[in-house]
Formats: sequence, C-alpha cells, structure tokens
Amino acid sequence: MQLHNFDWVIIIAYLIGMIGLSIYLSRGQKNKDDYYLGGNDTGAWPIAISTMATQCSTNSLLGAPAFVAFSVGGGMLWLQYELAVPFAMIFLMIFLLPLYRKLGIISVYAYLEKRFDKNTRLTLSLLFQFIRAFATGVTVYGISIVISYCTGISFTMAVVLLGIITIIYDCIGGMKAVIYSDVIQMIVLYAAIFMTIIIAISICGGFNETINAFDSTRLRAVNIDSHGFDGNPFAFLPMLLGGFFLYISYYGCDQSQVQRELSTKSVDDTNMALFLNGILRFPLVITYCFLGVCIGAYVTKNPDFINLLPLENGKPNYNLSVPIFVIKYFPIGAVGLVMVGLFSAAMSSLDSTINSLSATTMQDVFKSFLGKKFNDKQELFWSKALTVFWGVVCTFFAFYVGDISDSIIVSMNKIGSLANGPILGVFLLGILTTRANGLGAISGLITGFITNAIFWIYIPSVSWPWWNLIGCFICLVLGYLISFAAKPNENIEEFTYKHFKGHSQDDFKIDWKKYYYILVAWGLCITGICFAL
Repeated sequence: MQLHNFDWVIIIAYLIGMIGLSIYLSRGQKNKDDYYLGGNDTGAWPIAISTMATQCSTNSLLGAPAFVAFSVGGGMLWLQYELAVPFAMIFLMIFLLPLYRKLGIISVYAYLEKRFDKNTRLTLSLLFQFIRAFATGVTVYGISIVISYCTGISFTMAVVLLGIITIIYDCIGGMKAVIYSDVIQMIVLYAAIFMTIIIAISICGGFNETINAFDSTRLRAVNIDSHGFDGNPFAFLPMLLGGFFLYISYYGCDQSQVQRELSTKSVDDTNMALFLNGILRFPLVITYCFLGVCIGAYVTKNPDFINLLPLENGKPNYNLSVPIFVIKYFPIGAVGLVMVGLFSAAMSSLDSTINSLSATTMQDVFKSFLGKKFNDKQELFWSKALTVFWGVVCTFFAFYVGDISDSIIVSMNKIGSLANGPILGVFLLGILTTRANGLGAISGLITGFITNAIFWIYIPSVSWPWWNLIGCFICLVLGYLISFAAKPNENIEEFTYKHFKGHSQDDFKIDWKKYYYILVAWGLCITGICFAL
C-alpha cells in the first residue's frame, strides 16, 4: 500500500508552495519583532485558526480516531477534555494575556523576571524548552510512521524529510510564515477529515448503519462512574477540572501559544483570538472524534482491515488506521490531498514550536541570563540559527517516544501534564500574590513536577489529567509558604493582577463581559451535548 506518483506530485507541490509562501512573507523582515511577533499586525481570525491548527496536530488526526475506535477505555470520552476550554478562555482573557500585552514582552517568561528574578525566568524557560521539544518529538514520530509506511522509505528518512521542510520555511518566514501557513494547513486538514468521514459513512451503508455498527459503549461521552483515582484515566471530573488547569497553562504559560497570541494588532485582538478559540475548538474536536466512530464502524463490518495495520511491539499500530483507510479507498489524487492534510497537521505543530523555542533561547538565555548584546541584524541571524538548531533537536526526539502509550494523543497529553500544573502555579503566584518570591516559586515548581512524576511511575491509578490540578495546587501552596523564608521582592505590585486591573480599562475598546457570558453559555451547551450522547 503505497502512494501513486500523482499523489506525490500533489504533496511535493504543496511543500514547495509552503516554502514559497515563507519567502513572500519574509519581505521587510528586519528585527526580532518582525521575526518572532510578525510585526504585531496580524488580526484575530488568523491567530485563532493558527492556534487551532497547532492543537489539531497529527497527534489529533491519528491519535483521536485510534483512541475513539480502539484504545482500551477509549471512545467519545475524549470530548470531556474539551468542556473546560471555554471557561479557561475566560480566565486567560481576564487575568493573563492583557497583562502580557501591557508589558510588551516577546517571551512569556520575561514576566517572571520582572515579577521574581532572572533565575525563575531561566528555570521556567529551560523547562519549557525541554518539555516542548520532547513533546513535539511525539508529533514528528506520528507523521513519520505514516510517511514511512505509505511510501516505503525508512522511518529515519521520513523524520529527516519532515524536519528539513519545516525548518526551511519557518527559518525564512518567522512567525508570519507560522501563522499563515497554519491557516492554509487548517483548511486542508479539515477538508481531509470531512472527506474521510463522508467516504467511510458511504462504505458503511449510511449514517444510521455507521452508528449502529459502532460499539455503543464507546459512544458515551461522559463517565461519571469514576473519580479518576481508581485506575480510570478518562473520568469526567479529572478531565473537566484537570483540563481547565491544563488549558490555562497551555494557552497562557506556554511560549508556543502565547507568542502567537502576542502577535496581534491590539489587546482586543488577542482576547478575540482566545474567544474564537473557545467557540470553534469543540466543533473541530468532535469532527475528528467522529472520524474515529466511522473507522470503528468500518472495522466492525470489515474486521480483516486490522491485518493491514503494521505491527508494533507485537500489536497492530492503530494510529495508522486513518491513512491506511485513505490509501485503500480514496482515488488517486484524493489520497495525495489527505496526505497533505497529515503533513499539514505535523508541520503546524512543529513550526510554532521551533519558532517559540528559538525565541525563548534568544530572549531568556542569551540576552537575559548571559547578557549578550546584539544589533538588529545579528539578532535576526542568531534567531534563525536557533530555529534551525531546535528543529534538529525536535526531530531527534522523534526516535524515542513511540512506547509511551497506545495512542499518541494520550502520549502528548501525559507529557504535558507532568509540567503544566506546576508551571501555571508559578505564574499564579506572581499574578495573584505580592508575598511570593523566586525561592518559593522555584521550590513549588520542582516539588509539583516531582510529585507528578511519582504519580506517573509509582501511582498509575491516579488519572493523569489530575496531575494538572495537583501540580498547580502543590506549587501554589508550597511556593507561597516557602516565600516567607526570604524577604518579598520590592516594587512588584505593577506586575500583579490587582494593580493591572486598576489601570487596564483604557487598554480595551470592547466591553468583554458579554463575550464572557457567551463562553459560559457555550461551555454549558457543549457539556449538555456530551451528557446527551
């Protein structure tokens, strides 16, 4: 089962087009603000779509259908993880992103230096760099096994191919290339998902036949029978509450997301991008989860399909079910378009990651910690060089992430949940308190991270979504208490929410209260939809 030459023509033309787009968007690129923030002239819609494209990576397109159709304990229960998104967006729109915009920072960790000290900034930045690079290796792994199986080239060559192409257009075009290539990739990706669903339903004999053929127990989207401390990782409470803390941390404390949100024209555009994400993300996720229903129904009617899946550690690699289905049933040309969607999903995650890793290394390590001085031309050169460096590192990690879970979407979230809660705890210590200092913040961070690692290794009965809440709580409490062992930082009130709130009204041209109500209503609506399934 390999691609036809015409399918390869479509894929190659698309990849060349991405490089051409980056060259076009790089015109007038003169300094770090142009490279890392796109000149701060991007509207809310491109930012929102770009963010969703990063979220809907290959991990989602391959992992979510595999989770819904095949994973032990899986099914539509994954939707529980999305219910917290609208509520998390409200928190971000009130407490975090407007404050970052007011401070005029590139690296989100620069806030920690202003509020605490350089050591806190460096620690969080280095932790982000390692965790994000390793997690992105999961993405590169996911698409590379597809490329390898569908083309016959080696897995190593597939990893190198994907890495080189993404590094080239990201290095040339910077954040603008990341954003606008993501917009194109999101359109292609959603079209590929929709096309696959239509064909799968047709083969199964229609919508009703598809639903009837799928395991009815996997259609349940809410599990209220478990509390997540009994070995069941996909219970309602941990996925809702843990998801709330995860999304605040991911959108508000992760450079790969915050950097994009800081590239807008104004603070209102930043908030609007978050609002749009809170509304549009659930329809996207339920679409690719429903793709898993279609694949599962098809396999029920055609069990021999499982024999087409390559074995990994003696078991079928279910993450390949979608691309193999596509190659088997799609006409020549259409296969190439779907494969472009898979390439798009991988590149949309990899490009934003390596750009943000370059930004944090340049801003947090070279300029802040080491005190290096650059003129605009030198800084732009080294920024691009660091993009290449991190692209190589992320692709290298792809060789070591295959055995974390039977679904790569779970792999990605488990890696992130190790650190998301403690990282969020550090930022909340700075924003919500005046007593916390750098010693307390770092102590809380380390303790929260170690606690989560202990849960992963020694107490697997605790659902991994809980790690986000537990890690944040430990960091907040312990960090605040330890802060009493040293003097509090002076002149830090202006970096707390209390001070910002009293001086922020002039920054907004929109009354955001009605948008908060809309997000609350939407959150309750999608929760009702999940309970009804």
